[in-house]
Amino acid sequence: MTARPIPTGKRALDILLAGTGLIGSSPLWLLLAAVIKLEDGGPVFYSQERVGEGGRVFRAYKFRSMIPDAERGTGAIQATADDPRITRTGRVLRATAMDELPQLWNILVGDMSFVGPRPLRPGEVDVRGDGTLVALSDIPGYVERHQVRPGLTGLTQVYAPRDIARHNKFRLDRLYLERAGLCLDLKLILLSFWISFRGQWEAPKRNI
Repeated sequence: MTARPIPTGKRALDILLAGTGLIGSSPLWLLLAAVIKLEDGGPVFYSQERVGEGGRVFRAYKFRSMIPDAERGTGAIQATADDPRITRTGRVLRATAMDELPQLWNILVGDMSFVGPRPLRPGEVDVRGDGTLVALSDIPGYVERHQVRPGLTGLTQVYAPRDIARHNKFRLDRLYLERAGLCLDLKLILLSFWISFRGQWEAPKRNI
């Protein structure tokens, strides 16, 4: 899949927001690191391979929100509501998106953008209602979403409930590709800050 050139204004906004966010949130990093470590003694950070622009694989960083070795025996599957693997601290981190603060670094170095399709994992599968496992790469819309850099937030992240089918999420990703622009990005960024402030990222339905 051929990647689209990133607009100069979009890249400038990414650098400005990511740099400001890294500096402004640095005292919070120390607090979060201490709380995560005190809860179970496990590592503070967690990293995963993700598929980015043009299909390039990069490593994304997060504050750990699940128990250590959470995917042992399950593989790369998406967390569900009331997932027992999520720690008490992790529930707060995920509800406010503070677990994703380290991805500001991914944005600063150009692996990600502030706004775009959610970065997915190589080999990730979708679990259907009947228990059938389907590779995400086999779902229509998977390839098209890699035309642009993946985003910390985006149309799908803001508007799609966590548990809707992946093909519906990919449909929203395609809609973003059609309508992408600075005004839409700014709107999604502001909505994302509002959702974080209210701690609503893990809510089944959000009142935006």
